[in-house]
Amino acid sequence: MTRARLLALALLIAGTAAGGWFARGWLEDSQRLSAMQAAEAAIDAAMARESTIARAVEDRLAELDASERIIDRGVIREIEKPIYRRVCLEPDAVRLLNHAAAGTAPDPAEPDDALPGSAAPAD
Repeated sequence: MTRARLLALALLIAGTAAGGWFARGWLEDSQRLSAMQAAEAAIDAAMARESTIARAVEDRLAELDASERIIDRGVIREIEKPIYRRVCLEPDAVRLLNHAAAGTAPDPAEPDDALPGSAAPAD
């Protein structure tokens, strides 16, 4: 008989624990549902308030006349090509700088200027 009582007591304790566990789950579910409903109500209230403000702004904008002026000004670009002149440099340096600005390579075998007339004749 003591075994039967122990078994019945164990079943009673297990049933009570299971019932408490289910009841706790139901309680937490109802709390979550209440929180979700409160959040949805707050969102709906905010959306209604925003909609009222947006409607008032749109009505006010509809009353205003559009006075928009677009000024289009062309862009002026000045491109400066550097052409070196003989101010402080010798003609050979000016020739090299002009070739460098043009992106060409001068031919070193051919002189750019004519030889002076007073040059000594070759022997």
